[in-house]
Formats: sequence, structure tokens, C-alpha cells
Amino acid sequence: MREKIRKRIVFTGQVQGVGFRWHARRAADELRLTGWVRNEYDGSVTMEVQGTEAEIDRMLQEIQAGRYIDVRDMEVKKIPVDENERRFVVRGY
Repeated sequence: MREKIRKRIVFTGQVQGVGFRWHARRAADELRLTGWVRNEYDGSVTMEVQGTEAEIDRMLQEIQAGRYIDVRDMEVKKIPVDENERRFVVRGY
């Protein structure tokens, strides 16, 4: 079985007002990943996502393929897996 991991990722660039969160949720649903995504007041977007390394990489590729999304930087940190989480949600601020 492939190891499940969890990452907290902070995205900067043109990531708000361009469908980023909804694009992330659709990709997560397709890949059966769990976690959450939210806009931050400073213009960045924070996401926690869990699945295999390959699935998370695929999700990031899907997000960055978004037409108006322009990720300039990603700050990535591995964090503990949440075994009780069952879905991926879009959060407000």
C-alpha cells in the first residue's frame, strides 16, 4: 500500500479571484484526496491536502493548468495525517 501523507501548502501569485479553490476541490474529488483550501487576507491561498505523494503532485499539476491561475511560489510543509478526514472542502477566510 502506498503511504498516505499530508501537506500544508501556501500558494502566492495570481491565486485569488481566478477559481483556484474550486479548481482544487474538483481535482481533489477526482483523485479522492482529502483536506481543505481557503483564501487568506494577504492574497495567498492555503491548502492542506492528504493522499499519496503522486496523487498530490497530480493535483498540483491540475491546479496550475487552470487558465487564469498563476502560481508564483509554493511554501510546502509535511504535516501529520488526519485519519478522520473524509473529504476535501472549500473554506472561507
